Amino acid sequence: MTAQSPDDRERRHPAWELLLPAVSAPSRSRGRHLCSALREAVRSGRLAAGTRLPSSRELAADLGVSRGLITETYEQLTAEGYLRSGRGSGTWVGEAARAAVPTVRDLAPRDGHARVDFLTGVPDLTLFPRSAWTTAHRQVLAELPHHMLGYPDPRGLPRLRTVLADLLTRRRGVVAEPERVVVCSGVAQAMTLLALALRARGHTAIGVEDPGSPEHATLLTAAGITPVGIPVDEEGMDPVALRERGVRAVVTTPAHQFPSGIGYSARRRAELLDWARSVEGLVVEDDYDGDFRYDRAPVGALQGLDPEHVAYTGSVSKSLAPGLRLGWLLVPGGLAAEVVERKRVMDLGNPALDQELLARFVERGDYDRQLRRCQRAYRERRDALVAALHEHFPGVRVTGIAAGLHVIARLPGRWGPQDELLARAAAAGIAIRPLSAYRMPTATGDTVLADAAPHGTADDGVQLAFGYAHLSPARIADGVRLLARAAIQELDHARVDSTRR
Repeated sequence: MTAQSPDDRERRHPAWELLLPAVSAPSRSRGRHLCSALREAVRSGRLAAGTRLPSSRELAADLGVSRGLITETYEQLTAEGYLRSGRGSGTWVGEAARAAVPTVRDLAPRDGHARVDFLTGVPDLTLFPRSAWTTAHRQVLAELPHHMLGYPDPRGLPRLRTVLADLLTRRRGVVAEPERVVVCSGVAQAMTLLALALRARGHTAIGVEDPGSPEHATLLTAAGITPVGIPVDEEGMDPVALRERGVRAVVTTPAHQFPSGIGYSARRRAELLDWARSVEGLVVEDDYDGDFRYDRAPVGALQGLDPEHVAYTGSVSKSLAPGLRLGWLLVPGGLAAEVVERKRVMDLGNPALDQELLARFVERGDYDRQLRRCQRAYRERRDALVAALHEHFPGVRVTGIAAGLHVIARLPGRWGPQDELLARAAAAGIAIRPLSAYRMPTATGDTVLADAAPHGTADDGVQLAFGYAHLSPARIADGVRLLARAAIQELDHARVDSTRR
């Protein structure tokens, strides 16, 4: 028989690698060490439950030990319950070993306990175009040149940047040159890149909308920059407060302010750009749902009015799926080199295959078809939500309905107090957040929202943010009905307390 080298043995079965230290032990203790090594491999999960082991003859040959030693080891661990065997069926890792395998946690932000989830910012993932995406994926795999699988341009593949520049110019009215487009892992990375570049230039604080997206403040803080709340009124960010705060950069959502749902007025957009020019500052425009406007043409992006003072960012998270982690950043010329260098250092660029796939998906018209499909579905769900709110909450005032994936409902004061209503909603299995959850922790309470009384006054009522895109019309109606039932219980409870007093 030809002797096998260690390399030949290792290729034959992974057990060689796991058990190699054991067979190097002195001959008198080799059996004990072999048994201990195999037992630990099962306990640790390196040999998972259900794994078929090589025959005693094969493993003995691989390890260069006697077959009797392997047979004794298998018999011992079978008796202990780590292995199982049957005549003619081989030896397997026992099912009892499953309990020893560590649990792998899933930290994805999901709420699996609510009966109805009205949380904002969630698209309908069942609308993802699996068939069209699969077709594009197959074609890209078949046609992509081998050299394209190397490290890409950190800005993104030229083909995708060209396609995105055309798409955003056509749909959002931006000024987009392919050389200024940076493909990112969603808006979160775009924000991080800008924050790091601004911090390197000496910025210590950046203005954010109040109320606004908590994620903006979180990302800025993580990048070492202090977020400063700027009040939002019925027209947009307050220009007087903006100048008083002394910042030279702000993050905004002018097409559909999050969460109030207003669109910045023409006057306020002009005032914001005048401020940016006067301080040689930067406006970061998060166009998170600009394509979803239902009753008239979408409002054009702010960036189109002044591309040298506005950095524009968006993604496919709402139109396709957030799990794709694909977005874009149109960066002003003065910041382009710094942002691109930080992108290169951060991750060497987004996956080339995913970029080619998205480029083809857009070129074939599939992306436009997907947007139209989503718009039809989301408009129907918005209408179902508004109708249900008016049916179950007489006197409700609903705002922010012209666009986006959520609305703000202001319930009259009789439906409060807010905290007690939210507690009853949670007990009924309704996941929902109040508008106050989107305010900066240091807010002074002087912000005026569109169609709402000043925050903190006796006439506030209950202001809730309803996300609806991911729910069917039937689920929306059921959820509002359950919430109304919880609110009525609170009203009855308040009446009983009043009578007792």
